[in-house]
Parts: sequence; structure tokens; C-alpha cells
Amino acid sequence: MFVLRYSKASPYARKVRIAGDICGLSDLISIKDTDTKDPNNRLRDENPLGKIPVLILENGTALYDSRVIIDYLDCYSGGGKLIPQDAHLKFEALKYQSLADGLNDAALIIRHEIAVRRPQLRDDEFILYQQEKIDRAISVLSKLPPQGPINIGHIAVACALGYLDLRFEGNWRYSSPALVDWLETFSAKTPSFRETAL
Repeated sequence: MFVLRYSKASPYARKVRIAGDICGLSDLISIKDTDTKDPNNRLRDENPLGKIPVLILENGTALYDSRVIIDYLDCYSGGGKLIPQDAHLKFEALKYQSLADGLNDAALIIRHEIAVRRPQLRDDEFILYQQEKIDRAISVLSKLPPQGPINIGHIAVACALGYLDLRFEGNWRYSSPALVDWLETFSAKTPSFRETAL
């Protein structure tokens, strides 16, 4: 049995949960909701960065971050379920994952600036800089979302869009109807995406 330390709102942890399901490993993964701000939980012992997700293996080894965990789950389940084995398809999928993770990074920074930082200390220029990253990523994804059989690229992009829906009221949807259609198709094919929604 594995233990996954996660938070419901984390797009990275959601990505791992969906990956585990697609690999057929959901029954082997015990989900533990984790407060990253609590200095008394074991998270900092398992990941010195104090970040989630963390996957604790049966032998007690802790794996982090989401990319490493997903690579492990793919290998554990025989390979090729999340990360294509064909070199061209593999790097295409990993490229989409990187784009989605960068989109998440920018969205999380904006969320922190708005939700945590006092208004007089907010850096509006920095927020705009992050928003421009999100806008460019959405523009690229609108023109060419991940294609073909579902892989880590699809999962990562869907989780990033889901995070934008959660934290920014789905504003990306107004200018990207084709990407909305893509996400609805992905959601219809992927029960674990619907099950992990907030």
C-alpha cells in the first residue's frame, strides 16, 4: 500500500490521483489530506521542501514532486500508460505536462498575491507578468490541445484548466471555446477527473 499526501485544491496532487487511477493503482494508494502549513505533520520529514504531493512507498521511501511520482506509477504499472514509449509521443506528452505545470505555477503565484498578501504589498506588475504567462499558455492550448490517446500531457492540461476554474472562476473559458470542448471531452472519458473535482 502506498500513501499519497495531498491537498484537494492542488492541481499537482490531482494529477497524481488521476494518474494512479489510469494506471489501475487506485486501490493501492491511501489518500491522506495534508496541511502544508502544519509544522507538526510528517510532511517536512518526507519532503524537506514541505510541498505536496508526496508518495510514500511500502518501504518508507518518499517520492516527490508530481512528475517523479507519475513516472514511478507509470513504471510500476508496466510502463506506457501515462508516458508514451515512442520517443516522439513521449516528449510531446512531457512538453504538454511542462506547459501545464508552468501555467499552474503562475496561477498559484497570483493566488498567493491576491489571497495572502496584504493589498498594499501586492505587486500588480508581477501579477500581470504571471497572468500573461497564463494567457499565452491558454492561447497555445486553444490552438493545439493534446491529441491522441490520453497520456500525462492530457492529464496535466486538464488539471491546470480545472485549477483555473476553481481559483479564477473559469475566466479562460470566455476566449477559448475549442479548449472548453476539449476539456469536456477529456472529462467525459476520464471518471477520475470528475471524481477529483472541487
